[in-house]
Amino acid sequence: MNPSEYKEFYDKVGKINGWDFSNVKCVSEGIKRDLFREVTKTCKKSDILLDIGTGGGEAILSIADSLLLLVGIDQSTEMIETAIKNSAKSGIPNVRFLKMEAENLDFPDDFFNVITCRHSEFFANEVAKVLIKGGTFLTQQVSENDKSNIKEAFGRGQAFGTKAGTLKHQYITELSEAGFSDIQSFDFNVIEYYQTAEDLIFLLTHTPIIPDFGRAEVDFRILQQFIKENQTERGIRTNSERFIISAKL
Repeated sequence: MNPSEYKEFYDKVGKINGWDFSNVKCVSEGIKRDLFREVTKTCKKSDILLDIGTGGGEAILSIADSLLLLVGIDQSTEMIETAIKNSAKSGIPNVRFLKMEAENLDFPDDFFNVITCRHSEFFANEVAKVLIKGGTFLTQQVSENDKSNIKEAFGRGQAFGTKAGTLKHQYITELSEAGFSDIQSFDFNVIEYYQTAEDLIFLLTHTPIIPDFGRAEVDFRILQQFIKENQTERGIRTNSERFIISAKL
């Protein structure tokens, strides 16, 4: 999908469910890293954080007591509306949400101590512009081999056929060219077990893993066969592969 197609997709998903995957039953096996747990290890109570592609805002709301101020932005109107509703329900006072494009961060220069981006596009030069000198940038992204057995079954999918490590190398190069140093990365790949067919269908319908999933009847026949071949006592087996990059300006 190109950027405009992604925006349309995320707007649609935000309107339907606000990116609420809380009811999806899935268990993981292996060492799983969490971007925002890494953030709380490095930030100070006096820091100001920007989260690019914040979605429904649940992640930064969960770490709000670790920082002075948190600002979440997203290109999707529906996502920001959901984030504002979640913020109002939480009663947390030091979090703000704004509709904004990642390619044009409309903030003062050298403003944020920490910038994060989880499973969303970012632009290294824009990040460098609004991050203070000595500030920290952390991003978690989906690796090319994520949900590999699902994409192989369908013969299509997000980054299907792209060499593993391509996106990570691209982002590391862009960060280096934008003036970042002490760039570190690490990968993790865990086994996931979706408990029911409905849980897996919800995932495929509300993410871009398999583009246009469900529009053709054959998709459900392929899914039925996939479930038959990957059903275990723990659930329907697939994988979740991610990488995290941290960098200093």
